Amino acid sequence: MRTTLDIPPGLVEEARDAIGFKSKTDTVVFALKEVVRRSRLDDLKALIRRIDFEFDPAEVRALDRQRR
Repeated sequence: MRTTLDIPPGLVEEARDAIGFKSKTDTVVFALKEVVRRSRLDDLKALIRRIDFEFDPAEVRALDRQRR
């Protein structure tokens, strides 16, 4: 998809150097994917905080031994 954006040139160059890409397009695509990845991780972290794990480690080990 072609899109026209006004991005500060210094920012693009700094990001490109930091990532090591030669292409501005690859740099922008990578940055967008990274934003999406971090957002998904934040969603997962929020979900994990809402789950209460109630287990006895000794009981889990005993069940594991029974399976063997």
